[in-house]
Amino acid sequence: MILLVGLGNPGKGYAENRHNFGFMAVDEIIRRHSFSPERIRFQGLTADAQIAGEKVITLKPNTYMNESGRAVGEAARFFKIPLENIIVLHDELDLPLGKVRVKKGGGHGGNNGIRSIDAHMGKEFNRIRLGIGHPGDKSLVSSYVLKDFSKDEKKQVEQITDSVARHIELIIRGDSSGFMNKVALDLAPPKPKKPAKADKGD
Repeated sequence: MILLVGLGNPGKGYAENRHNFGFMAVDEIIRRHSFSPERIRFQGLTADAQIAGEKVITLKPNTYMNESGRAVGEAARFFKIPLENIIVLHDELDLPLGKVRVKKGGGHGGNNGIRSIDAHMGKEFNRIRLGIGHPGDKSLVSSYVLKDFSKDEKKQVEQITDSVARHIELIIRGDSSGFMNKVALDLAPPKPKKPAKADKGD
């Protein structure tokens, strides 16, 4: 069994925030893979489906970002899901928008949701890091992550969540490299067309 966690803050006021990128990605996964209707469990919203032959439970904590570990810990203990079967999707300041990376363990990068899961569960879970870029100054981070994506950014966000949802089964199968390669191809800017060669005169 896989626990697929999206990080964000509950409530309509936060729905389009950069900090809710994890929620957005999980919402698209739920839509694309025909999950059951969401219901309130484990201090969050959960749904389930089969992907790549595995039972997958999604969880969007309702605890607010800095207490995400409470909900994740409760769900993981209930289903006896080990850390290596937990996948957390979250916004990442250290990557620009349009970059997606996967890693296992490591630091929290200033993300309070990851910090909370680390405290409750340990660090050795899988993270899908969804780049949002950095405002350039540490003092601006709090207001930056709690602002909505711009109109232009929203188009890119839709491309990213669509790509992540289409290729999520590769992560579930344990193929992190394959997942990153597929997503990178989807999000790569189109190559400029080479001008046609002019015919040489006789």
